[in-house]
Amino acid sequence: MKALQGVEGHVEWREHAEQACDVGQVRIRVAAAGVNRADLLQRAGLYPPPPGVTDILGLECAGVISEVGAGAPWNVGDRVCTLLAGGAMAEQVVVDARHVLPVPSGLSLQQAAGMVEVYATAWLNLFQLAGLRPGEKVLLHAGASGVGSAAIQLCKAFGNPVWVSVGSAERLAYCEGLGAQGGVVRGEGLGGLADFGPFDVILDPVGGKYAELNLKCIASDGRWVLIGLMGGKDAAIDLAQVLAKRVHLMGSTLRSRDEVFKAELLAELAQQVWPLFSEGRLDPRIAATFPITEAEEAFNELAGNQVSGKVVLIVDESLG
Repeated sequence: MKALQGVEGHVEWREHAEQACDVGQVRIRVAAAGVNRADLLQRAGLYPPPPGVTDILGLECAGVISEVGAGAPWNVGDRVCTLLAGGAMAEQVVVDARHVLPVPSGLSLQQAAGMVEVYATAWLNLFQLAGLRPGEKVLLHAGASGVGSAAIQLCKAFGNPVWVSVGSAERLAYCEGLGAQGGVVRGEGLGGLADFGPFDVILDPVGGKYAELNLKCIASDGRWVLIGLMGGKDAAIDLAQVLAKRVHLMGSTLRSRDEVFKAELLAELAQQVWPLFSEGRLDPRIAATFPITEAEEAFNELAGNQVSGKVVLIVDESLG
């Protein structure tokens, strides 16, 4: 089979050995795969896969099951999407059957390819780790990103007013169209966020210089969940404010979680979130699609920080 790998700062679509489909696993013929910032970092040699995980790029994909291992509760021909620690950007992939979800009715495989990672990330960090309760106020940095797009919609669906920081007026309008109450444009100053606070939960993929702002904007007993370091790893934190406000600061990653954790997360996603797609209350936001042969262009599109929603690579257009 062919698969996409990061090679010295670029990507190559090249031959790769197939994996056997074992007990409790399924083989998926891949239609499309989502592109995430982890893929950009891995391409650059800055984020190697966890031990024992393939070096093929890609954390999520959608397609059609072509083989079912013993004990796996799926059938050949099922349309599915899946979360992986690596390997999604390939003609086929073998995965733990517990990490597979059905494609919601009415959605294409290309739409489903960009769903699992962002909705799993948003659900894990907002509702599981931060324990978001109805009516609590949320601040999302990078609100127009794939995770931000998913988080805004989930907040709206579960009764949480949400504000964002974004890179342009167009992206702010995009977020408001998804259900955000408002927000600020990064280049016009972030201080205005304090006017919308205090926030009970802050979802932060930026870190770095945003730390001081977060402490200023967060409510007493607020939960600040750090999921990325787009703004750098170094920050000066006023610990007196952390103490006085009883702030809960949590670091969170999903890729390195074990198989049981991911299985339980996806089972909850299937119950709590997936029905909302069929009801029309959630909408996967695909900003752009590229054929797998133009993967370098797709990666550069995401790296340009102008994307609202997800970038998806089309691996097999014939699957729909």
